[in-house]
Amino acid sequence: MKTLARLTLLATFALACPVCLFAQEQATTQKPAAPEASKPADAAPADVPQTASQDQKAILYFYRIKQFSGSALEPSVFCDEKELARMDNGRYFGVRLDPGKHTCRMGDKQTGFEIDAKPGQEYYAKVSLEAGLWKGHGRLTLIQPEQGAFELKKVKPLGADKVKDRTLVTVYEGGEQKKQ
Repeated sequence: MKTLARLTLLATFALACPVCLFAQEQATTQKPAAPEASKPADAAPADVPQTASQDQKAILYFYRIKQFSGSALEPSVFCDEKELARMDNGRYFGVRLDPGKHTCRMGDKQTGFEIDAKPGQEYYAKVSLEAGLWKGHGRLTLIQPEQGAFELKKVKPLGADKVKDRTLVTVYEGGEQKKQ
């Protein structure tokens, strides 16, 4: 009877923690596409506000490494209380920010960071999922530029249908692409 109880407890634990048991990282070598040849590299998209020139803005890339666990979840990413996009598995997007302080967070307001953006600088924020009792939660972490630039090469641009605010989000599938 004791053995049966232990087996039942072990099976329940194994079913309750699929994230721990089946987590894997899929490495891809696909790089983000280059800008379209028909459009000059320094041309701003029509839907980007022209409050500051593109050279005077900072760019913040949000990315999520492709993983099996939590692949169906698409947490929202916010910056300065504006919903930017729903973060899809194995994707990235970029936001052009005016220099100064900005606050970025996930939809559940549990994790985030404040950033003092400098003109012309690139910043990287990694979205990861943490296991929860009933569902996973997004975690947003500011990453060192060297690590972020390396990991960004392993993901694809975010689909245009996931972008919520195209006045801020400029780098996505079908929009402006990251320059290599």
